[in-house]
Amino acid sequence: MTLFENLSSMGHEQVVFCHDKATGLKAIIAIHDTTLGPALGGCRMWDYKSEEEALRDVLRLSRGMTYKNAVSGLNLGGGKAVIIGDPRKLKSEAFFRTFGRFVNSLGGRYITAEDVNIRVSDIEQVGLETDFVAGINSRAGGSGDPSPVTAWGVYQGIRSSVSYKLGRDSLRGIRVAVQGVGAVGSHLIEHLTAEGAKVFAADIDQKKVEDVVKRFGAEAVALDHIHKLDVDVFAPCALGGFLDDRVVAELKASIVAGAANNQLLDEEIHGNLL
Repeated sequence: MTLFENLSSMGHEQVVFCHDKATGLKAIIAIHDTTLGPALGGCRMWDYKSEEEALRDVLRLSRGMTYKNAVSGLNLGGGKAVIIGDPRKLKSEAFFRTFGRFVNSLGGRYITAEDVNIRVSDIEQVGLETDFVAGINSRAGGSGDPSPVTAWGVYQGIRSSVSYKLGRDSLRGIRVAVQGVGAVGSHLIEHLTAEGAKVFAADIDQKKVEDVVKRFGAEAVALDHIHKLDVDVFAPCALGGFLDDRVVAELKASIVAGAANNQLLDEEIHGNLL
């Protein structure tokens, strides 16, 4: 399938490839649909294996934002941005200001915010070059880090799922496996353990796992084993596309409820398998 055929099949309006030699910035901004308003969606930074992988990710993420914003009743469309590269090596004020200029060049068609590996401070640097940002520090008039609110929503979704599927009105004693304990996953674990759930945690970054073990009493599990646990709830809170043929077959949880975007590798095939 050609690039334009891919865009047409997914319904995208615009894809912008951004490059700056001086700072090393390589980014893709995807605008899926602006029927309801300008496209809102976060920016993530990841060391993708290929540019093709980054493009696939941003196309799926931006489409998902269209549905998220619509179902939330917002007068906003769906968009997303991905920055290609190692966040431990490339970040600088000049780097993010350059990205901000690319966002600004779209004239408000796309509004950016935090996502994986992007912090409030990074977005504030983007905001030095454009007004089309969300999630800046509350002291600067913004809404701040969206991660705690996202985690609260996932937590409430888990409570509702447990009530519906298991007939339980409390999470006390419920076993939850959380894959990915970054900004959202760690806040989610805080809520779960506060209500008495037994939480198992795994992440690509072992220091993050050690942190939630120490702070919230979670139990550390190997990343390649977290989805295989005999638990009530599996909460994927890392990157999308994790639920493929193999993983779905290995799941023992009766509920899948997490913060990750595009959790199903193939929406139809793996949705039906679940």
